[in-house]
Amino acid sequence: MAASVERPQTIQTMIDGVERYNPDNAVVLEEYLAEQCKNGEYDLTANLALLKLYQLNPQLSKVHVIVNILAQSLTAIPKPDYNLCMYLLTDYVEVDEVKRLTHLQQLLEQSRYAEFWKTLENDKALIKDIVGFEDTIRQVIALVVSMSYQTIATSVLESYFALTGDAFKQFCEKHQWQLNGNTVSIPINEDNEAKTVVVRENIKFEQLTKVIGYSNEM
Repeated sequence: MAASVERPQTIQTMIDGVERYNPDNAVVLEEYLAEQCKNGEYDLTANLALLKLYQLNPQLSKVHVIVNILAQSLTAIPKPDYNLCMYLLTDYVEVDEVKRLTHLQQLLEQSRYAEFWKTLENDKALIKDIVGFEDTIRQVIALVVSMSYQTIATSVLESYFALTGDAFKQFCEKHQWQLNGNTVSIPINEDNEAKTVVVRENIKFEQLTKVIGYSNEM
């Protein structure tokens, strides 16, 4: 996920209390968003404050700013940041760029990673302002993979990251994943380790006597 940012005090003051609803703050929050995109940082609270200003003052809204906020929020999956943003954008659900981003979000949440990369290839304009977007999404996917697999087919994993050759090899080495020809081994961790589930049923004495009594009647 994109690096969280240490919020400047000027921004903190803007999003605290009644100042949060001052439309004059929109320009400053837009500039702050541009800095986040440029530096690979992410401040959901400030971005939600900007979207709230847009909601209350529709004349201030800028589609390219909304696109950048939504694109940024994709890097926070599996957190619900994208949906939190969309709650403030009911008037933009049918905007083409928003619909395309929502499709990308659904592909990520459904773990349809190969399809995600193919779709993104035709939608690069949506993320052009987000520095490091693709690398950050790969880290999001890597987290899910490490939680879900102990071994996985190399070809499948390559499609998950849209990487091949040396780039794929370096990515695996970075995460300490072992390449074994047609498969990749993921180190065992507390999430992907197989666990034995023991199911115990507690039957009260009163319930047991009812069962015995019923069997005697048959």
